Amino acid sequence: MAENSSNDICATCGTQYAAGAVPGICPICADDRQFVPESGQAWTNSRQLQQRHSVLIRQLYPQVYEIKIIPDFAIAQRAFLVITPDGNILWDCIPLLNEELVSFIRSKGGLKAIAFSHPHYYSNMNEWASEFDCPVYIHEKEEEWIYNKGPHVRTWEGGEKTICEGIRLIHTGGHFPGSAVLHVPTLSPGGVLLCGDTLYIARSKQHIAVQYSYPNHIPLPAKIVRDIYERLLQLPFDTLHGAFDWQNLTGNAREVLEASLQRYVV
Repeated sequence: MAENSSNDICATCGTQYAAGAVPGICPICADDRQFVPESGQAWTNSRQLQQRHSVLIRQLYPQVYEIKIIPDFAIAQRAFLVITPDGNILWDCIPLLNEELVSFIRSKGGLKAIAFSHPHYYSNMNEWASEFDCPVYIHEKEEEWIYNKGPHVRTWEGGEKTICEGIRLIHTGGHFPGSAVLHVPTLSPGGVLLCGDTLYIARSKQHIAVQYSYPNHIPLPAKIVRDIYERLLQLPFDTLHGAFDWQNLTGNAREVLEASLQRYVV
């Protein structure tokens, strides 16, 4: 796989821009849902990331692996590799794709699709899609945030999209207009939602937040919270896995979500 040496990856959010089209300020970070550091805009590239960072691959279930960059880089989210008989799904992205990770994913059968919770995790999605020759699914309401739309990107519309048998993308809105979760019903007795930070699981595991901006603490209107509440409680689930490696809420996730959002929907 080729290494990119141009400074085209935002060091704050990890978004990669097309060669020759790098903006002065990353528009993802300039938006109120993210931030430009007080030290100013900084850029890096895939070659530098490979020199300074590695990847951690950890099994969560027999058919699910979490993947993240170590030491932490940018937002420090994790991605999930979901293994299915119908083909494998990458849920969200990390900005580093190295030979170790490519070899591991190929040993598991490659990728059938890449899908996203929201724009903060698009990162270097085009490199991933090109390497594994698979489509990238992004809700149509997020299209204005695709600043580097490669040939593998496909937008989807409506309330849900089936990726593999029984595994669905569910549109929720909220953090972004096209924010989504991935419903994987067979991972736990009640079903699992991979939620990125469409839903933000508290450190205590007793609360879940939905916000317009997490780093800037901007709330959502009550109507949008109500819509999210109603959409998600139509789904069977008992477990949530969020964007960060401590955000695993197992067994009682539905009850915690319901109690958390009921505060704002009455």
